[in-house]
Amino acid sequence: MKRPWVAIQRNPTSGTGKRAGLLLEFIRELKRHDITPRMFANRQKMQARLDDSSAREHLICVVAAGGDGTVGDVINRYPGLPIAVLPLGTENLLAKYLKIQPSGKQVADLIVSGSQRKLDVGQLNGRSFTLMASCGFDANVVHLTHTNRRGHIRKWHYIPPIWNSILKYEHPPLRIFVDDEPQPRVARLLMAVNLPAYAMGIPFAPQATGNDGRLDLCLFEQGSTFQMMKYLGHVIAGRHQTLPDVTCLRASRVRIEADVAVPWQMDGDPAGFTPVDLRVLSAAVEVFAPQPTNK
Repeated sequence: MKRPWVAIQRNPTSGTGKRAGLLLEFIRELKRHDITPRMFANRQKMQARLDDSSAREHLICVVAAGGDGTVGDVINRYPGLPIAVLPLGTENLLAKYLKIQPSGKQVADLIVSGSQRKLDVGQLNGRSFTLMASCGFDANVVHLTHTNRRGHIRKWHYIPPIWNSILKYEHPPLRIFVDDEPQPRVARLLMAVNLPAYAMGIPFAPQATGNDGRLDLCLFEQGSTFQMMKYLGHVIAGRHQTLPDVTCLRASRVRIEADVAVPWQMDGDPAGFTPVDLRVLSAAVEVFAPQPTNK
């Protein structure tokens, strides 16, 4: 009789140093429960393994061992398969939102217990994201950071691109078609939030739930570096949704166009340029996670 198993996609950079101990703890705990861990650093080899229908027969889940980028890659490569998250990366915003600790034992226990949550998935031109996507100033920073990267990205790597964007980004207008509205809305920065988890805890859409079949949109209408800094201050203070030049709404489908190519990012990675179609796949991913508590 074949034993149940999990496929572990390991980010080769994230799973080193102190984080290697978490990975070893996770593997040890799985084996203690008679679950076979199979770890892959080579994504093509893992893809070939999971393309084999007989190999999937006793598969419990795919484990994203890394940061949010590893999670995004797993969700896009293996749609429909349950996933688990072992947070090892610099940014683990999804894990923090789901209250998944950097603990090999906790993640193994979640898999053994079968504790799962279904989450909506956003799609940007057919590519999936779990947290959020944006178009404009902050996406320009992300593009510049990844263009100039050398190895693993650290938080300080964002400082030169932020300064470059402050000096040079021109804030072109976006035409935003929301659901069936006949006329576009116009903004200079668009945030499309699936889950309320953003770098440094900035609360663009704290009301987002990830299980309502819609994206929470924040449209910032004015365009200049001064305006962006002003908006950021209001966002941090939780006042941006009351501003007359900020529109917040929910949508299941969005089309974004511009007269020039405006950059996009999703979950902290570059995601191309306008034009873009956004949509939501309701309850599209099952994640092993603690059950939410009633507040």
